[in-house]
Amino acid sequence: ILLPQLSVSLPPSLSLSLSLSLYHPSDDGSVSLLSGDGNPKESSPFINSSEATEKSQQYDGKHMALFEEEMETSPMVSSMLSSLANYSNLPQGSKEHEEELNKGKKKRPAPALGTLMGVYLPCIQNIFGVILFLRMTWMVGIGGVIGSFIIVFMCCSTTMLTAISMSAIATNGVVPAGGSYYMISRSLGPEFGGAVGICFYLGTTFAGAMYILGSIELLLAAIFKMEGLEGAEAEAAMLNNMRVYGTIVLSFMATVVFVGVKYVNKLALLFLACVILSILAVYAGVIKTAIEPPDFPVCMLGNRPLISKGFDVCAKTLESGNGTVTTKLWKIFCDTPFLNATCDEYFANNNVSFIQGIPGVMSGILKENLFGNYLEKGNLVAKIGIATVEGPDDTLTNSNRYVLADITSFFTLLVGIYFPSVTGIMAGSNRSGDLRDAQKSIPIGTIMAITTTSLVYMSAVVLFGACIDGVVLRDKFGEGVNGNLVIGTLAWPSPWVIVIGSFFSTCGAGLQSLTGAPRLMQAISRDGVVPILRVFGHGKANGEPTWALLLTACICEIGILIASLDAVAPILSMFFLMCYMFVNLACALQTLLRTPNWRPRFKFYHWALSFLGMSLCLSLMFICSWFYAIVAMVIAGSIYKYIEFHGAEKEWGDGIRGISLSAARYALMRLDEGPAHTKNWRPQLLVLVSTDVEQNVEQPRLLSLTNQLKAGKGLTIVGTALAGTYLENHPQAQRAEQSLRKLMETEKVKGFCQVTISSNMRDATSHLLQASGLGGLMHNTVLVSWPRNWKQADDHQTWRDFIELVRETTAAHLALLVPKNIAAFPSNGERFSEGHIDVWWIVHDGGMLMLLPFLLRQHKVWRKCRMRIFTVAQMDDNSIQMKKDLTTFLYHLRIDAEVEVVEMVRLWLSSVKCFNQLFVFFLQIQSITDSSRGSIRRKNPAAATTQMSVTEEQPGGSSKEEEKPEEEVQLIHDSTTPASPINPATLTPATEGGAQTPGSAQVQMTWTEKADGELAKPPGASTPEGIKDIFNMKPEWENLNQSNVRRMHTALRLNGVIVKKSSEAKLVLLNMPGPPKNRAGDENYMEFLEVLTEGLNRVLLVRGGGREVITIYS
Repeated sequence: ILLPQLSVSLPPSLSLSLSLSLYHPSDDGSVSLLSGDGNPKESSPFINSSEATEKSQQYDGKHMALFEEEMETSPMVSSMLSSLANYSNLPQGSKEHEEELNKGKKKRPAPALGTLMGVYLPCIQNIFGVILFLRMTWMVGIGGVIGSFIIVFMCCSTTMLTAISMSAIATNGVVPAGGSYYMISRSLGPEFGGAVGICFYLGTTFAGAMYILGSIELLLAAIFKMEGLEGAEAEAAMLNNMRVYGTIVLSFMATVVFVGVKYVNKLALLFLACVILSILAVYAGVIKTAIEPPDFPVCMLGNRPLISKGFDVCAKTLESGNGTVTTKLWKIFCDTPFLNATCDEYFANNNVSFIQGIPGVMSGILKENLFGNYLEKGNLVAKIGIATVEGPDDTLTNSNRYVLADITSFFTLLVGIYFPSVTGIMAGSNRSGDLRDAQKSIPIGTIMAITTTSLVYMSAVVLFGACIDGVVLRDKFGEGVNGNLVIGTLAWPSPWVIVIGSFFSTCGAGLQSLTGAPRLMQAISRDGVVPILRVFGHGKANGEPTWALLLTACICEIGILIASLDAVAPILSMFFLMCYMFVNLACALQTLLRTPNWRPRFKFYHWALSFLGMSLCLSLMFICSWFYAIVAMVIAGSIYKYIEFHGAEKEWGDGIRGISLSAARYALMRLDEGPAHTKNWRPQLLVLVSTDVEQNVEQPRLLSLTNQLKAGKGLTIVGTALAGTYLENHPQAQRAEQSLRKLMETEKVKGFCQVTISSNMRDATSHLLQASGLGGLMHNTVLVSWPRNWKQADDHQTWRDFIELVRETTAAHLALLVPKNIAAFPSNGERFSEGHIDVWWIVHDGGMLMLLPFLLRQHKVWRKCRMRIFTVAQMDDNSIQMKKDLTTFLYHLRIDAEVEVVEMVRLWLSSVKCFNQLFVFFLQIQSITDSSRGSIRRKNPAAATTQMSVTEEQPGGSSKEEEKPEEEVQLIHDSTTPASPINPATLTPATEGGAQTPGSAQVQMTWTEKADGELAKPPGASTPEGIKDIFNMKPEWENLNQSNVRRMHTALRLNGVIVKKSSEAKLVLLNMPGPPKNRAGDENYMEFLEVLTEGLNRVLLVRGGGREVITIYS
């Protein structure tokens, strides 16, 4: 099939002709590619490969061949933009979550809700609630118009500022479905998000309880009124009725939510209509009072309103044709119905009268209601401005006939009761998944809803104070007005509009709470940040949160059992205020940190507004109830710490990471200003570990020791080095890093891990030593294990690298800790019930040897071990005075330890015979432990021939016998000397620079004779001045070999004393000698350390960093 040529018309500068190619079979059956003009192109070897064909089709004509090898990890911009355009309302960065939720689900219809139906009306419905209908008038009567207006303004300002912050967060990118929990958790991190999310869940659950209690109060007080009980009995019966009926209503609502939540959503519009009609009826009633005030009489005895039960006529007596007769009211206050009866003193002294309960908006009653009238529990609700006659000893009798205050009221109580009436501002953000344009609708709808409700609340405060008498306003349950709702008496055309409307609105709000709270708990559970709550993430097959609904119903029942709307309201106020506080905090932090991703479309925000909103929320929490505020903070703090220690690690790009980065940068800059004071010095460890072929750590006990030294404080960097190139060994480095992290988690080591790759291990370790840390947060101590089996190694690179590391730490002024026999060190689970930590303080190292045992004993492994300090006294030292001084020094250091001064007899080798005996002793030790240790300088474990010579040199070439010769004792590996038995008397010419004989394993010690045949003596051995302290003799290049002998002698003597004193110690710490400056003696250095630590189980060799690390000053 020949496809026609296709031409594409473009501008002259971009003219392009595209020809469709066709496949043309050749004679041999292969396929060649023809262009549109029939000319064959070069045959492609991948022409039959579908994958290659797809790739050629994918990138052909797109000029993407240069990037095709990276397409899997770096997709084309066109495909990326396509996926972004079809982005669903799921949390950002949750690709796995999106794929999981989309499995087996039908494609959702496109969201179509706008600002009015999606945000504005739901917010209106959630904000207007039970408090407006049941407590608003009472609040105005108790707090006065001015006090109530302040409360309303303060609460509405808080929600408005929170809405501004929420709008900024909600418009910062694609809005996640899930409301406030997702906004806070993705802005402040899983710890804050989980804590505040659970608080918001508890607030929503208790809100459901409050709405149910409100509906029951409406039923019992306004619809089905209780009769027959009075006083305390009536109050107790009311509480019990609310518990019983509340539990029944809760069970019914939970069943409705469980069976068909879709019906709840369908009824939402009906409930909203009830709320709006009720509010319009109130405004209509206010307007009517200005034209024609209603006839609403309230019966008063003196200045006391009477409960409108038990009497029909508000009068003491009535005039009838037969004379004056008493009324039912008379019979209540008098002992007989006759005119000569004995009556209550107050009843007898005061008249019964009527007042208009609703005098109207033009009556001027506003002036009387401007200021508050707070009451104690049991106080009379009295009318201000009416004359009353009370005796000096007049006690309150027949109190069950007057309207009394049921609770003690004060300003902060009113704040706690009122604040739930301004909650519900999150309703729009909770529906963000159903909005057509969430970034536009949420800010506009929420702010408009808060503005509307705030105006309604503020106008209601003024209008209630201007229309209704204060006695009626303070009558919470309408006892003086036949049990009617006070706000209902104001409504037009009938009080039943308010009663029925408020009942349905409270029931609807309760259903909405029981619908929303389980889904919030399910979202928290499915996030996995709180492991203990994961069971509540499960539900029915259609995703309904069954277990979360059961938990919500149980918590809601707690609020029902409280049975008082006034007691439940402050509880949920705390949780909502805490949630709003953290919304403001999230916005303020994101604004101040100026994170690159913080680009809200809503521009009318400022960090100062968010900070003000946060401050208002915190203030209102303590204003409402300091006790509840502390309890709420303890709950949130406990959840925060639980998530921090046991919760799943989540990376949501939250703002806390940003503030941590800023705080870390600031702290690092401060640390870098100067060196740390001695009092603040602590070992900041760089732990060098080695890994095997599979990148597993070879010395896990090294991290156990790290944990015991650090106890989670300070800086810890665990590093390992790999040989090779970074490109080739990057997977191994990743495996090694994972292995380090896993081991650090197992050993509970808090810190960082680092893997360095270089061409060889020596350079990689050096790079690790130099590059670890940042700024002032640098390591000051290196912890590395003693190289195991260093003598049996096929090459000498292991111990040579170790000695170079010692030199580098010394040059860098870093302390060095070298545990020997690390496998014998205790794990973190072990406990020493007794024992000693022995410190051998040979030379001053800045106090490291004193500080380390103190740090170890802070850990439970070493806590019961006692500390002993040994020091060595020389010939010229006063050991008694040394012990006193050391004891005083430890006392000032506040360190408890036993002190012992060890006196070492200084028997320097003054003859050749002693030299010979020393080396024969060396050889005897080596023959037992390791045949290769016969030489102090070793080249091969199986072959070592050693000669020792004492050569005589005279200064300036002089041969005068009275001048002392200088001898050199050195080890010479001579390949030309025949093997012979070890004989100290054998004398052969000294040969320098000889090479090692591979086949020889004999050791030959050779001494140079003087001219007269007498063996040379060590320098200065015959004079008192020559008897020098083995620690104070400084080797020079001229007598380097003699220095080796002295060092070995020191190691032997010290080892003997240490083994004698500390063989039973749990740990021995001692000074680590420095390596020789001449690298030719490196193997000698390793031998010295082996001899020094021979026969000890656990040894920690310590080298100071060249600075004081401990001080006696405070």
